[in-house]
Amino acid sequence: MLAYIIRRLMLMIPTLFGVMVINFVIVQFAPGGPVERVIAQMQGMDVTGTARLGSTGGEVNSGANQVDAKYRGAQGLDPKFIKQLEKQFGFDKPPATRFWLMMKNYATFNFGKSFYRDTSVVDLIWQKLPVSISLGVWTVLITYFISIPLGIRKAVRDGSKFDVWTSTVIIIGYSVPSFLFAILLIVLFAGGSYWQIFPLRGLVSDNWHQLSWGARILDYFWHLVLPISAMVIGSFATLTMLVKNSFLDEIHKLYVTTARAKGLTERRVLYGHVFRNAILIVVAGFPSAFITILFTQNLLIEMIFSLDGLGLLSYESIVNRDYPVVFGTLYIFTLLGLVLNLVGDLAYTVVDPRIDFEKREA
Repeated sequence: MLAYIIRRLMLMIPTLFGVMVINFVIVQFAPGGPVERVIAQMQGMDVTGTARLGSTGGEVNSGANQVDAKYRGAQGLDPKFIKQLEKQFGFDKPPATRFWLMMKNYATFNFGKSFYRDTSVVDLIWQKLPVSISLGVWTVLITYFISIPLGIRKAVRDGSKFDVWTSTVIIIGYSVPSFLFAILLIVLFAGGSYWQIFPLRGLVSDNWHQLSWGARILDYFWHLVLPISAMVIGSFATLTMLVKNSFLDEIHKLYVTTARAKGLTERRVLYGHVFRNAILIVVAGFPSAFITILFTQNLLIEMIFSLDGLGLLSYESIVNRDYPVVFGTLYIFTLLGLVLNLVGDLAYTVVDPRIDFEKREA
């Protein structure tokens, strides 16, 4: 198993490198950039993604005409000032050189400082991480807590009235996007049009530090009710059907018939034999589910409920062309995803010790 883990860790290096290369190349052709953003602010123009007409890479152009052609809104500005901006943001070097320096620093987890916030990328991520972790962990735990028993019960009572009406609920949950459900919850329970029961923004109240420990815990979960409810409704449907289909597939196998013929109770057959085999695919999907919830669903939910987490940070960084934050978060997210996928594979061996990845690869 140790050799398998080492091989997987070594494969992460080219995978991570490839992801960074592709995204770096895409950014070179994307309109807008930090230099254009500063110029637009000086000129009093709106900063949008279409601000840039040319590439931000390449060598520095000399002469006012070349500068004007390269940057929209730079007419009338001193070319020396534009060169200073390029040097400040690192665009005085060719793209290949910038990418090499970036990856060299990232290898030691040196992500630099944000272009527009007076703090390092690592500090920014640490500041936003508790919010995203809170949403992601609780959503995954509640989703699995609901989906696994519900999926097992649907498999056992396949075709019954219970199976039919729960399938209707699941279809509705799958059809409604989490952000629409979040808006509905705000309208109903956050003072939108009906009741003011739950807070609309933030992870804790403003006076949280003045509360007792018990009150702090209650306040924390009180703020989490609406955003987590919105995220769970969009996550449990797929997982429930996955659990049901996995258990149904195992229930109809020959070894289950044999176990029943030996006189074992249905509970012993289900949880002593079927569960261990059927739950494998669910365990394997845990890292993927966590990554999806943490880095995809969080984005809109954090924006709707004004939660200052990694999703909102990534969105604002992309809009503002804050490249150190964009690539720093991308690097960490990708690395975390690769590690969690490895953890998911190792979880196979915990659930079923009969699985040996080294023998399968041989």
